[in-house]
Order: sequence, then C-alpha cells, then structure tokens
Amino acid sequence: MSNNVGTQRSPYSVFSGPNLGYVMEMYDQFKVSPESVDPELAEMFKRYGAPTINGVEQTGALPAVPAGDFGKVLAAYTLVDAIRAYGHLASDIYPLNDRPKDATRLELSYYGLSENDLQSMPASLFLKTPPANVENGLDAVHYLKSLYTGKIAYEFSHVIDEEERAWIQSKIENGEISVQLSEEDKKALLERLTKVEGFEKFIHRTFVGAKRFSIEGLDSLVVLIDELVRRSEADKVKKVLIGMAHRGRLNVLTHILNKPYEMMFAEFAGVPSAPFLPEDGSLKTTHGWFGDVKYHMGALYKAPSGTERFLAYNPSHLEVVNPVVAGQTRAAQETTDHEGQPEQDMKAAYAIMIHGDAAFPGQGIVPETFNYSRVRGYKTGGSIHIIANNTIGFTTEFYDSRSTHYSSDPAKGFEVPVLHVNADSPEDVIAAAAFAFEYRQKFGKDILIDLIGYRRYGHNEMDEPLVTNPMMYHLIHKHPTARQIYGSQLVEANILKEEDVDKLDTDVFAMMQAAYDRVKENSSVAQERSNATPEVVMAGYPKDLKTGVDQERLQRMNEELLSYPEDFTVFSKLDRILKRREEPFKGKGKVDWAHAEQLAFGSILQDGKPIRITGQDVQRGTFAHRHLVLHDEKTGEEFVPLHHISDSNASFVAYNSPLTEFAVVGYEFGYNLEKDQALSIWEAQYGDFANMAQVMFDQFISASHSKWGQQSGMVILLPHAYEGQGPEHSSARLERYLQLSAENNWTVANISSAANYFHVLRRQAMMLGTEVERPLVIVSPKSLLRHPLVGADVSDLADGHFQAVLEQPGTGQNPDKVKKILFASGKMAIDLAEKVKDGEGFDHLHIVRVEQLYPFPSDKIAEIVSRYPKAKELVWVQEEPKNMGSWSFALEYMQEIAGDTKSVSYVGRIHRASPSEGNGEAHKVEQQRIIEEALKK
Repeated sequence: MSNNVGTQRSPYSVFSGPNLGYVMEMYDQFKVSPESVDPELAEMFKRYGAPTINGVEQTGALPAVPAGDFGKVLAAYTLVDAIRAYGHLASDIYPLNDRPKDATRLELSYYGLSENDLQSMPASLFLKTPPANVENGLDAVHYLKSLYTGKIAYEFSHVIDEEERAWIQSKIENGEISVQLSEEDKKALLERLTKVEGFEKFIHRTFVGAKRFSIEGLDSLVVLIDELVRRSEADKVKKVLIGMAHRGRLNVLTHILNKPYEMMFAEFAGVPSAPFLPEDGSLKTTHGWFGDVKYHMGALYKAPSGTERFLAYNPSHLEVVNPVVAGQTRAAQETTDHEGQPEQDMKAAYAIMIHGDAAFPGQGIVPETFNYSRVRGYKTGGSIHIIANNTIGFTTEFYDSRSTHYSSDPAKGFEVPVLHVNADSPEDVIAAAAFAFEYRQKFGKDILIDLIGYRRYGHNEMDEPLVTNPMMYHLIHKHPTARQIYGSQLVEANILKEEDVDKLDTDVFAMMQAAYDRVKENSSVAQERSNATPEVVMAGYPKDLKTGVDQERLQRMNEELLSYPEDFTVFSKLDRILKRREEPFKGKGKVDWAHAEQLAFGSILQDGKPIRITGQDVQRGTFAHRHLVLHDEKTGEEFVPLHHISDSNASFVAYNSPLTEFAVVGYEFGYNLEKDQALSIWEAQYGDFANMAQVMFDQFISASHSKWGQQSGMVILLPHAYEGQGPEHSSARLERYLQLSAENNWTVANISSAANYFHVLRRQAMMLGTEVERPLVIVSPKSLLRHPLVGADVSDLADGHFQAVLEQPGTGQNPDKVKKILFASGKMAIDLAEKVKDGEGFDHLHIVRVEQLYPFPSDKIAEIVSRYPKAKELVWVQEEPKNMGSWSFALEYMQEIAGDTKSVSYVGRIHRASPSEGNGEAHKVEQQRIIEEALKK
C-alpha cells in the first residue's frame, strides 16, 4: 500500500530557536531526573537520545520558553507531518469522485488536539515562512491541508536526499506550485481544450467505428505536454523525445507534433496523406513499405524556436518504447566526434514517457528502465514520466490490476517524486508540469505525474463498457468533459459568456470540416500504395566490400593498445596475456577473436565512427577474453587503451550493463536510431539471455525499417556453442533470428574465423547511415575464442573482405573423388576441421563453412557445388536439434541448389524440446556421433 513515509528522520529537525532551547533544557533535566519530565518528552529522549540537528548534537544554552503542555506540541507536530505524509489520501484527485477519501490521520481528534490547542501555538512552529494570514497553529494546519489535499497531491518523503525533500516541501508550502493565468491565457487554454475534444468528436462522427484510442477523459494530457514544451523552448532544450502507447497518440501527433488535420483525416479516409505535409519542412514522418496502423506512427517536428519534438514509433506492446526513447535521448545529448569518452549535455535533450495506469505497475520493462536511470552508462539527467490514468485497463478494474494503492507506486522504489493531479483541472495540470520540469532541470532526476482522469468510451470506440464496468460508466455518461467544466468556470468568472463557449466549439468543428473537405477535394482518387520491398533494400550490401586495413597501420595501433601510462599498474597475469598480442606481428601465433575485435574497433574509430558496446560484464568479456577496460592493480583506476590510439576521430565507450536484457537492448536500439553513424553493440552474457528481450527483436530490430522506415545498424553478439554446459547456455536460439529474416532486414552470421569477425565489423561500420544499413546478429563463440583454427594472420586482416562462405583447407582437393559436401557453421565447422586436419583420408568429402546464414549465400554455395560434379549428397551438419538451429531455414535454399541431381540430408541431434543435454558426458557422446556420421564414407 502507498504511504508517504520514507527514511526515519530526527524528530528534533522541526525545532529551532527558543523551542530548540527548551528541548535542550528539558533533556538536561531528563538526564538528572527522568520522572520530572513530561512522559511523552521523556519517551522521545529515551528513543532518540540527545537533541541533534543534521546529525550534530546540540549543546550550549539557548533562551528557554515556558513548557506548557509539551505533549500537545508534539501531537501538533505529528499532525502536521501527517498532513504532509498522508494528505494525498484525502485529496481531490479523482474526477469521477468514485474513490473514498481517507482523512483519518488529518483529524485533530486523532491526536487528542482541539482547535484551542492549536490556536495557542504560533504558526512559526510549523512553517518556516508562514503567509501573512496564517497567524497560529490552527491557521497553519488549515493552510497545509489546502495545499496537500487539493487537486494536486504529493508523495516525496521516500526521496532520501534531504536537499531534494526540503526543496519540494518549500515549493509546496510557499505556494509556488500554482499558475496565475491572465484572462487571455484562460481563453487560450479553453480553445486548446476545445480543439483537443473537437478533434476526437469529429473523427467519432465522420469515421464511425474507426479505431482511434481517443484521449477523451484525459484531454489535459495535451495541456500538460504543451507546458513542458513551452518551458523546454524557454530553457533552450534542443530536443524533446516522447514515448507513449496508442491511447491519445493521434491527438498528441496533431496538437504537439503539429501534424496537419488534413494528414490525419486522409489516413482515416484511406487516401495518401503526403500531399498535406507542410511545405516548410517543419514536420518529418517516415513510413516503411509494409506500413503500420496510424496509432503506432511517430513524427519529428522542428519548432520555429529550434527545439525539436519527436514522438517515437512503437508497436502495441505497452511500455516497450520507454528504453528505446531513453537510448535516443542519451544519443541526442552526446557529442562523439572526438577520441575518448563522449561529451554529454543532459540539458540538451530529455524524454517524456507516457504510461498507462494498468501497464505501469504491470509491465516489468518499467522498473528495468527506472533502474538504470542514474547508472553512468544509461543516465539521461531524468525523464518526465506521465501516467495517463484512465483508472481502468481494457475491462479490468484497478483492484484486479495491482497490489498497490496507486498505479504509480513502483516509481517510489527508485526515489522518484510523485504528483497526482486531477485531469479535470487544467490549471493545476499546468502547475504540475511546470514544477516537474523545474525539478528535472535542477536535480537531473526522474519525476512522475499521475494524471488521473477516465476513459470516455471503451478500450476502442466500438466497445460497450457498460457490459463489464457498469458502475464506472454510468458515472462517466453523466460527467461533463474537461472543456465543458473549464468553460463553465470561465463563464462563472465573467471571462466569457455561454454563447462564446458554444461558438468556440462550433468554430472548431467547422475548422475540422474544412480540413476534411480539402482532403476530399485533393484526394478524390486514392493511389494504390505498393507493399513491394524497395530495390535498394533488396540489393543489400555491395559485394565483396574491401574492409582490409594496412598492416603498418595495424601494427602501430597494436603497439599503442599495449602501451600504458608509467604510473599505471596492470595486473601482472593479465599483462602477460595481453603482451602475447605482440606475437602475431612478429610472425608468431595468431590474432585471436578478442584481439581481432579490438583492432577492428580501433580502425573504425580512426575512420570517424564512434563505438558504444554494452552488456553484462562486457568490459572484461564473459569469458575473460576482451579486456577493453583495464584496472590499476593498486588504485583501481580505469584505463581504456582505445582512448589512446593515434588518428582516432570518434569516441569509444564500453559499459557493463545492469542485469537487464529487455531494457538494455531497447536502449541500444534507440541510441543507434538517433546516432546512425555510431556502431552500437549489445552483447548477451550468453546467447540465450536474449530470450528476455524477444519483443525488442520481434517488434523493433527486425521490423522497424519495414513498418516505420526506421533503419538501424545495431550489432547483437550472442555467444553460442554446445560444450556440455546444459540447455540454457548452449544455444542462442539461432532459429528465432532466422525465422524473422526476410527482405534483407538484417544480417545473421555464425562465424568461425577471427578474420571474418574483423571484416564483418568493419563492413557494418562502413554501411552505417547509408540506404542499405541494417542490423547485424552474430552468433559468436565461447570455447573457440582462443582456438588456433579460429585465429587469423595479420595479413588476413590487412587484405580482403568478409567472406560469407569459407572452404575448409585440405578438403576437396580432388574434385572427382568428392562424393558429398558438408555444410556447417560456427563451432560445428571447427569440430569437423579438427577431425579432418589436413584432409588426409577424407578425399570423399569437402567441407564448407557457411559464415553468413542470412542473406543466405546461395550463389557462392552453388558455385562451389558446381565444382564437384560427382558429389551426390549435400549434408547440413549442426549441433542443435533438428527443429532448432539453421537446418529448417537452410533446407529450402539447399534443395534449390541441389536440383534434381543431388540429395540434401541432415546430420545432427534429433528433434528435441530442450536445446541440449543436461549432462556433460552425454553431450560428448552425442557430439562424437554427429562428427562420425558426418565424416563417414
């Protein structure tokens, strides 16, 4: 249950001046004769000890005041604290007035107090700077009740930082969370509400039955964002990024992103909307060739002030856009065109995240995103969160949705201040928005506004909510809209007449009608829109793109990567391991996986592309292979060698992420969307950890280009291989990524060569920001990280390009003797290579290592097969069960290559429910069987 009680504070903190002097005098008396002191005061001394303020014991005499009934003073302090702590329970924050108010703790009688008791106490006992009309304790109590039980309610005692708590309290109690609008401002506010409501009403009447997930019942959400935008522009914020689900989205697009009414109506009418795009270039929208529903689309608007407003594209999965927007925000704050760490300006951009009241406590992505909001690799200086609180989820009432009092309660665990606001009071909504923005800018932390309203219709406008929620909807059907309520208030205040309010409504409807008429006039014939994949997308990456790096450049970089400051002490064992990276440049040994990766990173930085790599333990690497960040053995100081290479033109960071996959993958995707020249890499600790982020792969990474026209070049590293370690950490679930593969949407590779890894990273970086940019999923090794057959010569990095197919040296030397060709990827290919060695005794076969699985390299494989006319069998060999891995995906391609003259067969594990054996010995037996069966004549 929600209560506003946070960490215990000293009861002495409320005393000052003569009152503190009196307490100190009583404490001295208590030490000599405890029974002579008021019992309640004695109990406080027993519990808390000597009077302290901010942890400092108070000594020395101060002027004393008459004791009076000190128990009454303590009771009054307790009452005042209760008003601050529990006032929200008695507040007027529910427009439908359908929740009981709990004022129990705010009653004088609850503390044994009377009005006379309070009138005898000065207001200064309870308020630092009481207003002129607040003269005594009773006045102070009434004043505080008016602040803490109005249409804005506050929860902030859970915030640990005393400065923050004191600042918030002073803002409330000085009356600073309020707005003073001129008559013209009030008229403008009513006009805004009329347009918000009028837009929904027009669609409701004109496009009967069309889904729009209307904002009605929370009309003041637009007013809230308006105020945030206004203050952002005044504060020279460069970009405001908004993430929200579908409810209210069309209204936000129209009234915050300035998407013309004509564009919206054209989309409802099923005709092209592009002709109505503003000619001044202020609005930018993107569309994929396959498209999405209108209430998933986003837009970018550049205001005359220069501040950009962006509404993120997202699917129906609630709350999943939050980390994506957070990542985009971080990218918008960073400057990366220099070596070392990026420079971050947290006031340059910020995010507004709009949540649903059922989704906020219900979806685990919400606390995941809050959890890293102040972590160094992910912090953005605070997001402003808004719960668009309809007090219902689809048909589910609040008491079936959560175990907490408020839907906002999960935020309190992250020390986020919460304001609950009555959505039918637009002026209070503006005040809450102004306060939230000021708090974010001052403290660089998240803050949450729980905007409490209702939902005027069902979940979609064709639902009949009386079927499932009759009590609520009988109230809603009688309840006036926010526009009607505010219009009546202006009439009562003699600011407008009733006919003025009515005329405004009529004028807005006429404006909507005129916009729709223009749509009908200019789009009488709907143009057929093609769903065909664009040719440039299907063309894919340029063939055999040269990605080699001059050997001299590699050697100089390698030397720099192994040079440390004189006063930096590398752990001796690690130092010896890293120094082995000198050997390949002396003609000894091989460049292993991590070494090739670091050289690729360095060359990419020299080419001017920033790099951001994150994941659990990614700095060292799960398998102690990477060591991108070194730690001084004596001081713990960090040193990043990639920050100190010559000719670097871009920043580099490697962050160990929180133990989170879902929110981190979304964050990195968002980062890359915003900063499309950056190589953004996420590595799973083990490949199967990506299971926890499946929505991000399904809805965003694999399909964002097709749906929304958003390109990403994000890299995903998924350690994968069967080494007898059990079902969980063997398989990266390669089959899932292959199942999602289509229309050149990404590259999926299972690489068995450090040189190929070097080249594929460089190819990926070279394609960033181009028309053919796409994500890269790499099934990366574990036990093979240091395997000599995976290692590369320096010349392999200096020359050539990424090879989608590698032929196993030593096999296939005599084409006439080859009867079957084996195809394998990753560790399976190396297991086979180990067995055949130089190919002696295996003249009957040829081994092909398929490094890139999608796009499937059919042409290259067909060319290889054509060289072996007597081979009658093409065999796909894999370590995964038959219903997993790449077999099912590759089968169709292989059958086409085989034609009528060759058979296609499979060697591997049989169909299984679980990816691998749970016993190491059983694994060895099965792996040996697969190898023997594949190699036999």
